[in-house]
Amino acid sequence: MNNFTHDELNLMSIYNSTGTREGLIRELRGMRGYLADDEAELLALTDSAIGKLEGISDARYAELDLFPEFD
Repeated sequence: MNNFTHDELNLMSIYNSTGTREGLIRELRGMRGYLADDEAELLALTDSAIGKLEGISDARYAELDLFPEFD
């Protein structure tokens, strides 16, 4: 099972506008295109989240709790 980090879940919750796994992957890839090379940490976080999303099923995606935690 691909365990998502707290930071990955927060990032995914921000870009989860479509409510689908494929839509979220598309949104994250689109956002990634706007990042500069000096944003290495966010690039790595985004790439990690995308890789994990590609490795899970739509059913597993539906089980994720993708609500942002702004505490």
